[in-house]
Amino acid sequence: MNDTRSAGTFPIEKTPLAGATILQIIPALDAGGAERTTVDVAAALTAAGARALVATEGGRLVGELQAKGGIWLPFPAASKNPFGMALHVGRLARLCRREGVDLVHARSRAPAWVALGAARRMRVPFVTTYHGSYSGRTGVKVLYNSVMARGDVVIANSHYTADLIRSLHADQAGDRVQVIHRGTDLAQFSPGAVSSARVEALRRAWGVAPHERVVLLAARLTAWKGQRVLIEAAALMRDRGLRDVAFVLAGDPQGRATYERELDGLVAARGLDGTVRRVGHCTDMPAAFRAASVVAVPSIEPEAFGRSAVEAQALGTPVVVSDLGAVPETVLAPPDVPSGQRTGWRVPPGDSAALADALTEVLGLGASARDALARRARAHVEAHFSLEGMVGDTLDVYARLLGRSRTSV
Repeated sequence: MNDTRSAGTFPIEKTPLAGATILQIIPALDAGGAERTTVDVAAALTAAGARALVATEGGRLVGELQAKGGIWLPFPAASKNPFGMALHVGRLARLCRREGVDLVHARSRAPAWVALGAARRMRVPFVTTYHGSYSGRTGVKVLYNSVMARGDVVIANSHYTADLIRSLHADQAGDRVQVIHRGTDLAQFSPGAVSSARVEALRRAWGVAPHERVVLLAARLTAWKGQRVLIEAAALMRDRGLRDVAFVLAGDPQGRATYERELDGLVAARGLDGTVRRVGHCTDMPAAFRAASVVAVPSIEPEAFGRSAVEAQALGTPVVVSDLGAVPETVLAPPDVPSGQRTGWRVPPGDSAALADALTEVLGLGASARDALARRARAHVEAHFSLEGMVGDTLDVYARLLGRSRTSV
């Protein structure tokens, strides 16, 4: 899934960063929360009077990065070859020296090792953001992952992620972990900002009839995102007599042709051709969430944050999510809160029957109940997951570290 959004408006208040040069490094600027956050932070840095450099191999979001004032530095940041990475340390250090980089921020493991080496050579602050629940049971893999806990500040995108870092990498992270939740552009993800024409155009592109309601799963096509679980839930709902519902899988396969075939085979085996549709990546996510009657996030592995659920709530669209990872932070539901305070539904991961039950309940809500839910969900996102809050906290980290480094010189 990929989305293009206009630049937010950031107050130019971060005067400690005026004239500073900040380099972020990430493998590619395609789909995903880390990539989106990279562009958002670059836009905020530019607004604060800093130079925002991004070292990356390229990707769909490069044009948007440049439009928002960021500077793309082509760099082999996706390389995982140990020998190549060792050579890239010197290359990145030379690049940093040439550009006068004051701070390096790594957002992925392989380039983080390169960035760590370069930052130490340059004697500039090094920041990491732990964007995912990195797997790894062997000592070698845990060591590889530990680079994300070696920053002078280690940013976790949720309290769940912070706890994971402390449990796996306590020796490396120490007391340097800081939680900064992923931020949502509340101007873009607002019901009033999405025209009916955009919604109707998207429904037509998806082949959804005017009378059909949409259950949307917006995520890249990979097994842990739970597309199979939703397909099985769709079959259960059909067997219970539910009609006039389209199940839309919006996401980029990213080369996973085998998984695409598996999903298509499962749809055919369950007799859901025409009911479940794969529509590829979507470039207008606000309209996609407005087009949906309910958004499903049926992940079978922990979400380190869960961007889709937060963005859908900002637009007032009901969400049904797997109850694991950071979900309890982003979606309020019983038993953690009374039913009158819920902002969505949480179900056991991998449980297609529970998912079907929750989706059916949402689709059966009356107008007043939906409106009240939408107001609660929007208020929850405004209070905890705004874009302004995220970029403000991130720029504060930069300013604090730069202040320390200048004092020590």
